[in-house]
Amino acid sequence: MIELYTDGASSGNPGPGGYGTILRTVYQGSNPVFQGKLIEKEFSGGFRKTTNNRMELLAVIIGLEALKNTNQRVTIYSDSKYVIDAIEKKWVYGWIQKGFQGKKNKDLWMRLVNLYKQHQIKLVWVKGHAGHPLNERCDQLAVKASKDKANWQVDTVFEALAD
Repeated sequence: MIELYTDGASSGNPGPGGYGTILRTVYQGSNPVFQGKLIEKEFSGGFRKTTNNRMELLAVIIGLEALKNTNQRVTIYSDSKYVIDAIEKKWVYGWIQKGFQGKKNKDLWMRLVNLYKQHQIKLVWVKGHAGHPLNERCDQLAVKASKDKANWQVDTVFEALAD
């Protein structure tokens, strides 16, 4: 079982933003030294101009893209109702059928839906800023990345649409 904790942040909407992701799993490989041990990896990245919703989506995408094998059982913990509800309530599939008419973030939703199909995913909403240690850690990663001007990436799709 794999656990994926995610969070996104932006200062302004749009503005500088970042994502934070924690991937946790119990090692089940062939090396007996690590057998049964908790493995945890952190991912983060910042962008010079983006939105909170894009960073929430990207946090999930980056975590799923880090998985080496398909058909994994993954529980995703997110404080984003935007992400959770769009999938759980199947809104995103309606958006796809309508060509995302009037909806934003098509590029990221398509990436996420393609990844979602490759695994057995359970989504769990956690209340943000409510003391959940791993959600708080993801928030710290996202905020730090959003402020790290030296390492900002360019969200080319967002910036092209925003102009």
